[in-house]
Amino acid sequence: MTFNVLIVDDEKNIRAGLGRALELDGYQTLLAADGQEALDVIQNEEIDLVIADLKMPRVSGEELLRHVVDHYPTVPVIILTGHGTIETAVQAMRDGAYDFLTKPVSLDRLSLLAKRALSNRELVLQHRRLQHELENQRERFSIVGTSSPLQHVMDVVRQVAPTKASVLITGDSGVGKELIADALHRLSDRANKPFVKVHCAALSESLLESELFGHEKGSFTGAIGRKRGRFELANTGSIFLDEIGEINQSVQIKILRVLQEKQFERVGGEETIDVDVRIIAATNRDLRAEIEKGTFREDLYYRLNVVNIHVPPLRERKEDIPLLVAAFIKEFAKENGKAVEGIDPRARAALHNHDWPGNIRELRNCIESAVVMAKGSIITLEDLPPTINRSGDGNDVIRISLGSSLQDAEQEIIRSTLAAQNGNKTRTAEVLGIGRKTLHRKITEYEIEG
Repeated sequence: MTFNVLIVDDEKNIRAGLGRALELDGYQTLLAADGQEALDVIQNEEIDLVIADLKMPRVSGEELLRHVVDHYPTVPVIILTGHGTIETAVQAMRDGAYDFLTKPVSLDRLSLLAKRALSNRELVLQHRRLQHELENQRERFSIVGTSSPLQHVMDVVRQVAPTKASVLITGDSGVGKELIADALHRLSDRANKPFVKVHCAALSESLLESELFGHEKGSFTGAIGRKRGRFELANTGSIFLDEIGEINQSVQIKILRVLQEKQFERVGGEETIDVDVRIIAATNRDLRAEIEKGTFREDLYYRLNVVNIHVPPLRERKEDIPLLVAAFIKEFAKENGKAVEGIDPRARAALHNHDWPGNIRELRNCIESAVVMAKGSIITLEDLPPTINRSGDGNDVIRISLGSSLQDAEQEIIRSTLAAQNGNKTRTAEVLGIGRKTLHRKITEYEIEG
C-alpha cells in the first residue's frame, strides 16, 4: 500500500526538502506550514504518519501531537526539534510521540524511522481489516475463511441446510467438521429446536448405546433410574454424531432403524419411541474401506451419506490462514490479558509455509502459544513454536501445487518473496527482477498483504 506522510514545519525549505526525500522512498507526501494547517489536512485526508516540528505558530507541535494521539491513536508522530529543546522532545515521547529527530535532520535516519513507524502502522491496520472481515463473517457463521475450497463447502451447506436430508461430513482430524454441522443446523428450519452433539469416540461401546437411546431402571448394573437418550433429547431438532466410524455393529443397526423408521427402544425397555430427528454425522475415516473390512454397515453408510460434504485440509486452503490467525490472536490476547495485535512478515511466512498436519486445531494451538510467548504487540518468528519456527527458515523454497495456473504461481512467488524480504518492496522488486511500479501493481491486483 502507498502511505500518506504529513510533514509540518514553518520553514518552507525544510518541509519541502523532507517531502522530496520521502517521495524518493515511495511515500505520498503532504505539506503543512503550521499546526493549524496540519489539523485541517488530517481532518480531510487519510494520514499514515505525521512528521512535525515542535515550535510552530498558531498550533504548536505539542498541541498537534496531543490531538493526533487522542483522535488518531494508530497514526505515529515523529517530532523534529532543535538541540536546545531535546528535553521537550523527550516529554513529547512520553506524551505518545513515536520518536524524535534533531535538526539538521539526517535523511538516512528519517528514512529508517519512517519505515519502522509505517511498518508498525501497516501491521495494526492489516490486523484491523482482518478483524472487520472476521466480524462480518461471524454475523453469518462461526466458520472463518474466504478461500475458494471453503466457499464451495459453504455453498453446499446453504443449499442442503433447509432440507431434511442426512449429511455425512468427511475430512481430516482438526479441519472443523463440527463447525460445518453447527452451520447446517443454524441455517435449517430446525434452528430453534434442540441440537445435540455426541462424540462417539469418547464413549465406550457399553456406554454409547445407553447415551444414544437411553435406558430403563434396572436394565444394567448402575441403572438406578430411567434415562432419556440423546436421540430422544434431540426430537424435532438435529443430532450430530461425530466420529461415527468408531461405533460398533450393534449400535449401527439401531441408528439404521432410526433413519429408516424414526423409531427405537431404550436399553432394557419395551416401549417404542417415535422421533423426528435430522442426523448429521462426521468421520475422518474412509468408511468405504471400513465397509470392505466388514466393520461398517453398507446400508447405514448410504443412509447417512445422502449428501456428502468434504472439508478440505488447511494445507489446501492456506488463503484462510490470515483470517484464522486474526481470530485466534483476538481470542487468546483477551483470554491471557495481552495486548497482541498482529504478526510480522517473517512469522506470517512461516505459518504459510507449514503444511499443518493437525489442521485448524494445530494452528489454533500454535497461535495460543505465540500469544503467550510474545514480548510485544506483534508476534515474531521467535514467538512461534519450534516446529513452526523452522518452517520460516530458508524461505528460498516456494511450494506451488502441480496444476496451479501461471497467475497462482506468480501470486505465490510474489507473496513468499515479499515475506522473505520482511515486507521491503524495493528489495523484493530487485530479487524478482521487476520494477517497483510493476510490483505495486501486482500486489494490488492479487490483493497481497505486504
